[in-house]
Amino acid sequence: MANILVVDDAKIMRLHISKLLKELGHEIIAEATNGSEAIEEYKKNKPDYVTMDITMPESEEIKSGIDAVGKILEFDPSAVVIMVSAQGDKERVVQAIENGAAHFVQKPVSLDKLKEAIDTV
Repeated sequence: MANILVVDDAKIMRLHISKLLKELGHEIIAEATNGSEAIEEYKKNKPDYVTMDITMPESEEIKSGIDAVGKILEFDPSAVVIMVSAQGDKERVVQAIENGAAHFVQKPVSLDKLKEAIDTV
Protein backbone atom coordinates (compact mmCIF):
# COMPACT_ATOMS: atom_id res chain seq x y z
CA MET A 1 0.00 0.00 0.00
CA ALA A 2 1.66 3.25 1.14
CA ASN A 3 5.12 4.13 2.43
CA ILE A 4 4.84 6.11 5.65
CA LEU A 5 7.11 8.26 7.84
CA VAL A 6 6.06 8.16 11.51
CA VAL A 7 7.06 11.19 13.61
CA ASP A 8 6.60 11.33 17.38
CA ASP A 9 8.99 12.08 20.23
CA ALA A 10 7.64 9.16 22.28
CA LYS A 11 9.05 5.81 21.20
CA ILE A 12 6.03 3.92 22.54
CA MET A 13 3.73 6.08 20.38
CA ARG A 14 5.88 5.55 17.26
CA LEU A 15 5.72 1.79 17.91
CA HIS A 16 1.94 1.90 18.44
CA ILE A 17 1.24 3.97 15.31
CA SER A 18 3.64 1.84 13.25
CA LYS A 19 1.95 -1.36 14.43
CA LEU A 20 -1.49 -0.05 13.47
CA LEU A 21 -0.31 1.17 10.07
CA LYS A 22 1.31 -2.20 9.37
CA GLU A 23 -1.99 -3.89 10.27
CA LEU A 24 -3.59 -1.71 7.59
CA GLY A 25 -1.03 -3.02 5.10
CA HIS A 26 1.30 -0.02 4.98
CA GLU A 27 5.10 0.03 5.19
CA ILE A 28 6.96 2.20 7.69
CA ILE A 29 9.98 3.47 5.75
CA ALA A 30 11.34 5.78 8.46
CA GLU A 31 10.73 7.24 11.90
CA ALA A 32 11.71 10.57 13.43
CA THR A 33 11.69 11.93 16.98
CA ASN A 34 11.42 15.66 16.23
CA GLY A 35 10.55 18.10 13.47
CA SER A 36 14.11 18.55 12.21
CA GLU A 37 14.57 14.78 11.84
CA ALA A 38 11.16 14.58 10.16
CA ILE A 39 12.21 17.06 7.49
CA GLU A 40 15.49 15.21 6.86
CA GLU A 41 13.74 11.81 6.68
CA TYR A 42 11.09 13.21 4.37
CA LYS A 43 13.70 14.58 1.96
CA LYS A 44 15.64 11.31 2.05
CA ASN A 45 12.69 8.91 1.73
CA LYS A 46 9.84 10.84 0.02
CA PRO A 47 7.07 8.87 1.78
CA ASP A 48 3.49 8.73 0.55
CA TYR A 49 2.23 9.89 3.95
CA VAL A 50 3.62 11.35 7.16
CA THR A 51 2.04 11.00 10.59
CA MET A 52 3.23 13.96 12.67
CA ASP A 53 2.86 14.68 16.37
CA ILE A 54 2.30 18.35 17.24
CA THR A 55 4.27 18.58 20.48
CA MET A 56 7.91 17.55 20.13
CA PRO A 57 11.31 18.80 21.29
CA GLU A 58 12.16 22.17 19.76
CA SER A 59 15.14 23.00 17.60
CA GLU A 60 16.26 26.45 16.42
CA GLU A 61 13.84 26.68 13.50
CA ILE A 62 11.30 23.97 14.29
CA LYS A 63 9.22 24.65 17.38
CA SER A 64 6.56 21.96 16.84
CA GLY A 65 5.15 19.44 14.41
CA ILE A 66 3.08 22.26 12.94
CA ASP A 67 6.30 24.09 11.97
CA ALA A 68 7.69 20.87 10.47
CA VAL A 69 4.58 20.47 8.29
CA GLY A 70 5.18 23.91 6.81
CA LYS A 71 8.86 23.11 6.07
CA ILE A 72 8.01 19.76 4.48
CA LEU A 73 5.40 21.42 2.28
CA GLU A 74 7.90 24.11 1.24
CA PHE A 75 10.13 21.27 0.04
CA ASP A 76 7.30 19.24 -1.51
CA PRO A 77 3.91 20.94 -1.92
CA SER A 78 2.31 17.56 -2.68
CA ALA A 79 3.31 16.07 0.71
CA VAL A 80 0.46 14.47 2.67
CA VAL A 81 0.80 15.00 6.43
CA ILE A 82 -1.65 13.62 8.97
CA MET A 83 -1.31 15.27 12.37
CA VAL A 84 -1.57 12.90 15.32
CA SER A 85 -1.79 14.58 18.71
CA ALA A 86 -3.33 14.53 22.14
CA GLN A 87 -3.84 18.27 21.74
CA GLY A 88 -7.19 18.25 20.03
CA ASP A 89 -8.28 21.75 20.94
CA LYS A 90 -9.83 23.61 18.04
CA GLU A 91 -7.09 26.26 17.79
CA ARG A 92 -4.30 23.68 17.34
CA VAL A 93 -6.31 21.70 14.78
CA VAL A 94 -7.02 24.86 12.76
CA GLN A 95 -3.35 25.89 13.00
CA ALA A 96 -2.23 22.46 11.75
CA ILE A 97 -4.66 22.54 8.81
CA GLU A 98 -3.70 26.12 7.94
CA ASN A 99 -0.04 25.03 7.85
CA GLY A 100 -0.96 22.37 5.31
CA ALA A 101 -1.85 19.25 7.27
CA ALA A 102 -4.22 17.06 5.26
CA HIS A 103 -6.01 15.54 8.27
CA PHE A 104 -5.96 15.41 12.07
CA VAL A 105 -6.19 12.33 14.33
CA GLN A 106 -6.59 12.82 18.06
CA LYS A 107 -4.83 10.49 20.49
CA PRO A 108 -5.47 7.86 21.66
CA VAL A 109 -4.86 6.53 18.17
CA SER A 110 -6.93 3.59 17.00
CA LEU A 111 -6.93 1.45 13.88
CA ASP A 112 -10.26 2.95 12.80
CA LYS A 113 -9.07 6.55 13.24
CA LEU A 114 -5.92 5.95 11.17
CA LYS A 115 -7.82 4.09 8.47
CA GLU A 116 -10.37 6.89 8.21
CA ALA A 117 -7.63 9.54 7.97
CA ILE A 118 -5.74 7.69 5.25
CA ASP A 119 -8.92 6.91 3.33
CA THR A 120 -9.93 10.58 3.53
CA VAL A 121 -6.66 12.00 2.21
